[in-house]
Amino acid sequence: MDGVYMQGLFNIINKPLGWVLESIAGLLGGNFAAAVFVFTLIINLILIPLSIKSQKSSVQQTRIKPKLDDLKKRYGDDKQKYSEAMQKLYQEENVSMSGGCLPMILRLVLMMSIYYLIMQPLTYLMHIDSKVISAATEALGKNSARATELQLIEAVKNGTVEAPQISERLNDIDFGFFGINLTETPKFSFDIFDKFELIWLMPLLAFAAQMLTSWLSSKMQKKLNPEAPSMAGMLLTMPLISLFIGFSLPGGVTFYWACSSLIGGFIQLAIQAFYGPHKMLSRERAKELAKQCDFEAGQLKKFGTPEEN
Repeated sequence: MDGVYMQGLFNIINKPLGWVLESIAGLLGGNFAAAVFVFTLIINLILIPLSIKSQKSSVQQTRIKPKLDDLKKRYGDDKQKYSEAMQKLYQEENVSMSGGCLPMILRLVLMMSIYYLIMQPLTYLMHIDSKVISAATEALGKNSARATELQLIEAVKNGTVEAPQISERLNDIDFGFFGINLTETPKFSFDIFDKFELIWLMPLLAFAAQMLTSWLSSKMQKKLNPEAPSMAGMLLTMPLISLFIGFSLPGGVTFYWACSSLIGGFIQLAIQAFYGPHKMLSRERAKELAKQCDFEAGQLKKFGTPEEN
């Protein structure tokens, strides 16, 4: 039931997004890779306000952290009093306890939805009937349970599966990327010299993109907050996981990961630079001082200086 519910949720999001991706592909001569790149860029630009909101919430949490630490020292043993004092502090400081969660959840749901959109071009990009797709998938035999639509496209193209309704539509979309077929799934071998295939470049590209943006983000965080703990372990762990998984998925998926990492990563770096803790807190302090100066100027105008009195 959960799977059906999630699929229904993704359908609500992906059907209109599929038309957008199809329109972009049409403008770019049916090139799947170019359409995915432009589509990913547009989505990440649209998500900038959510990213800014999440960043601002994170900065506010940083701002009140010393006060939270003080409350923990005073009420740490009494969870009820600590919870009440913490809620009161959030209210006094006008900070939402869950301000950064909603943007992150919305972004995560959308990114997961787009992942399935890229995995299912027959459904969302070509709008082929689900019964036709199911029948063609079953023809894959023992591999049908875990097959993606990109893998089904590859099977139809190489003649493993006969599906005329799918085959005739494949001329509308070019799944190539500089000679790499993005419908292929890489088959890794330790004999990297004799068994090397161009499709290996896709998971390697996704790995390199994640490593680059993670490293730049780590450098930025260290610059903005020198006391922040080192994230060296995570810096390598996530890219390695994507590299490992990438060798079991079609090249189109790992190409999307690479695009998402590069575009989303550089946008996030720009947001961190402009809305970093020191800059935001400095701007807030400047506003407070400006308000105080305006108040004092108003008081002087109203009551005059002590010498005038």
